Amino acid sequence: MYTGKTERPCCLCDDPDIHTRIDIFPRAVQLLKHSDPIAWRDIVGEVSLYFCEDDWETVRDLVLETGMSPLPRCNVARASFDLREDFEALLNETRDEPDQRPLEREFRERSEATLASPDEAEERDLVEARVVRWALADLDDR
Repeated sequence: MYTGKTERPCCLCDDPDIHTRIDIFPRAVQLLKHSDPIAWRDIVGEVSLYFCEDDWETVRDLVLETGMSPLPRCNVARASFDLREDFEALLNETRDEPDQRPLEREFRERSEATLASPDEAEERDLVEARVVRWALADLDDR
C-alpha cells in the first residue's frame, strides 16, 4: 500500500481541476474538517491543500480581505500528505513519535518572513503565511 503524497482534488468542492496549492504543518490537520481519525503525529513532512480556480478566489478573499481561515472548511480526506510506515504492526514494537517541531519552526519562520515584507510576496504566499500563522495561534492556545 502506498502512503505517499499525491495531487488531490479541491479540498472544498472535490473538483479535480486544480489551480493553487498551499502547504500547512502536520499539527494543523487537527483544524480541518473530519480530522478526528487522522494520526497527525504520523504525518511526515508538510500537508498540501489544493484549490480549484473558483474556490481559490473565495479562499483568497476570505484570508486577505475578511481575515478568516479556510481550514475548518477544508476536508482532510482531500488533503495530501505522507504517513510514516507502520513498523509497529510488523515488529510488534512501539516507536517514538516523530518530532514535528523543526518542520513547524520552518513554517513559522517562512510565514513571518513573508508577512514581514508583504509587498514583495506573491498572493499565494501571503495566503499561506496567514493561514499558517492563524493555525499556529489556534493550536498554541489549546
